Amino acid sequence: MIIVVGLAFEARIAAGPGVHVICSGDGRNLAAKLTAAIAETRTMVNGCPGIISFGVAGGLAPHLRPGTCVVGSAVIAGSRRMPISQQWSEKLLQTIPDSVSGMLLGVPVPIAHPDEKRALYLKTGAIAVDMESHIVAAVGLAHDVPVAAIRVITDPARRALPVSAVAAMRPNGTTNIPAMLRSVLKRPRELPALFQTALDARAARATLVRGRHLLGPAFTLPLTT
Repeated sequence: MIIVVGLAFEARIAAGPGVHVICSGDGRNLAAKLTAAIAETRTMVNGCPGIISFGVAGGLAPHLRPGTCVVGSAVIAGSRRMPISQQWSEKLLQTIPDSVSGMLLGVPVPIAHPDEKRALYLKTGAIAVDMESHIVAAVGLAHDVPVAAIRVITDPARRALPVSAVAAMRPNGTTNIPAMLRSVLKRPRELPALFQTALDARAARATLVRGRHLLGPAFTLPLTT
């Protein structure tokens, strides 16, 4: 099983026996990495049973709270709508308590402002946004590999993502604490928002950890589209 994440802490949660984790960071080389991983797994006895997009997401639907688990029903990127495995998605919804189903929007950069989130929600109907799922869905379709997505809300639709939080994201998916501190010193008024973002991220992380424990066996099942 291949699991694609964007951030280093997500990779640590996703790791386990029988799992190939790809941490995409800024996503620049994700398609090539994923294509190579599919080719590698197809040389093994059981091949590649599927790919899962796993990690946090920004909320677009206003009712989604931090820590809510979204199981993708489809992925939107620009004008393209890409299906994902309905069989797998139904199993994930049955396995993860309080999870919800909805479309995911794929973007190349973080969506930080509530006005932009609202506009994207109204335009696309997607309930959450992330930077990996659209690449995962496109590569999966190109190689006829089933795809699913588990995304947990970390910054809800009505809250802005602080500039300091965005500044802390390195291209490789790790957190640059010095850069974040420098940004906070330039924008001290962001400190309360940054603290709230940390609380939201903590709730999202707890849901990811719980979901990963629940889905241990599910990650290794053979899947069909």
